Amino acid sequence: MPKQQRRTFTAQFKKQMVELYENGKSRAAIVEEYDLTASALDRWIKQATTTGSFKEKDNRSSEENELLALRRENQRLKMEVDILKQAALIMGRK
Repeated sequence: MPKQQRRTFTAQFKKQMVELYENGKSRAAIVEEYDLTASALDRWIKQATTTGSFKEKDNRSSEENELLALRRENQRLKMEVDILKQAALIMGRK
């Protein structure tokens, strides 16, 4: 069974779907008519009501932002340790 290619939708399309829902069209009707998944539509509705933005960056919680920052810092520190190890090897040879 071939895997379906992931579709992407513009922010304008997402906004239109949310507006249809807010104007009284049922979730099921929107999902069926536009061949969407219910979870995607639910996520768009939630994003529109909480932040008004459909960008993932704008919809992250403070914990998610902190986790991303810590991962970046951890990556940087690992690189620094590798550089220092190499420098110690070079200095040890002299």
